[in-house]
Amino acid sequence: MALGSRLWIRSAKAICPVKPLENAEMTGFSFGHAAGADWREAADQCLATLGPVPEAGNLGILYVTDALAGHMGEVLDRFRASTGVTHWVGTVGIGICATGVEYYEQPAVAAMIGEFPDDSFRIFPSILKDLDDFTRRNNDWIKTHQPFLGLVHADPSNPLTEALVKQLAERTVSGFLVGGLASSQESIYLYADELTQGGVAGVFFSQEVGVVTRLSQGCVPIGPHRVITEAQRNIMIQLDGRPALDVLKEDIGEILSRDLARIGGYIFVGLPIIGSDTGDYLVRSLVGIDPQNGLVAIGDLVEQGGRVMFCRRDANTAREDLLRMLTAIKKTLDGSPRGGIYVSCLGRGRNLFGEDSDELKLIASELGDFPLVGFYANGEIFQDRLYGYTGVLTLFT
Repeated sequence: MALGSRLWIRSAKAICPVKPLENAEMTGFSFGHAAGADWREAADQCLATLGPVPEAGNLGILYVTDALAGHMGEVLDRFRASTGVTHWVGTVGIGICATGVEYYEQPAVAAMIGEFPDDSFRIFPSILKDLDDFTRRNNDWIKTHQPFLGLVHADPSNPLTEALVKQLAERTVSGFLVGGLASSQESIYLYADELTQGGVAGVFFSQEVGVVTRLSQGCVPIGPHRVITEAQRNIMIQLDGRPALDVLKEDIGEILSRDLARIGGYIFVGLPIIGSDTGDYLVRSLVGIDPQNGLVAIGDLVEQGGRVMFCRRDANTAREDLLRMLTAIKKTLDGSPRGGIYVSCLGRGRNLFGEDSDELKLIASELGDFPLVGFYANGEIFQDRLYGYTGVLTLFT
C-alpha cells in the first residue's frame, strides 16, 4: 500500500551559527516583488517596487517562479541593466516569497539588493562534479577572508549535490551553508553572476558580514526511540524484536491504525543524530508498508542496530515550531534585520499554513516589516545537509 513519497525527504533540527556584525558599517537593503502577465511585466513591476538602490549596493538576490523559467536570462539582464548591480545569485521556484506574501502559478519576481563591504563576498558558478576548479579559483580568497557562511542554490537532478554541499560547507569556518534545491515544472536554472545549470552555485560571505540563521522543522515525536533489530536497505522488518508495522501502529494509535492510507504526509520517521547532545534527529518520509508481512519502508537506508522514532507533522506543529524559531532568533537581534532570505519546503507554504501567505505573515508579525525574499524549494540546505519540510531563515544584521 503506497503512502506517497517525496525525493526531498531529509530534515533535522540543528544548532545554527550567529555571526554578529563586526568592524563594518552596513546600511539597509532595498527589495521588491511583483507578479505580471509575462516576464517583462513581472520584472518591470518588481523593479518599480524595488525603491532606491543602496548607493553602494553590490549584491542582488533574485528569485522567479517557474512560469518564467524560460526567460530567466532575460530577467537577469533587465535587473542588471536597470539597477547597475552586476553581482546576482538566486534560482527558480514553483513558489517564491517576499515580506508577507507568496506567489504561485503565475509569472512573479522577488529581488533584494544589499550593500556589503568591499570583497566581503565571493560568488561561485555551478559546481557539477568536484571542487577542484572551485578551489583553484577561490582558495586565495578563502584563506584571506575565511568565509563564515554560504548561500547556495542547487539543481536537484544532480546526484552529487549532497556530497558537494558537504564539501562546500567544509570551506566555511562555521561549517554552515543555507539555501535550497531549485524547484520547477520547467527547466532548472541558477543565478551566480550568470545563468547556470546542473550543479551547486552561490555566494560565500566573509566574517565581515553580520548574519543569523535558524531552521524550523515543525515535527513532534509521538513515540519512544526504537531499535532496528532487522532491516534490508530502506525496509524496516523488525523494531525492538517485533514486526515493524506492529510497532508503528502502536505508536500512532488505534484511530490512525484503522486506515493506514491516512498517514502519508502526516506520520514520518525520525532518525536520531549520533553524538547530538540536543536530541536532534533527521526526518524521513514513509514510502510504503506491507500489511501482510508487517514491513515499513522509509525514504533512506537503515541498518540493524540503528534507532528510529515515529513523528507527527501537521499545521499546528509547524506553526508552533516556526513561532519557537522566530522567538529564538529575535532574541539574537539588536534592532530590525537589514534584510533576509527564507527558503521553505514545497510541502509547507500554502500546503501547510493555508492559502493566505500565513507562513510569511507570521514571520512579519514576529520580526517586523523588513526586506525579505525567498522561494519554495525541492529540498532545503542547512549546515552541511539536505533537508525537507523545513523552513530556513537567514537574516543580515
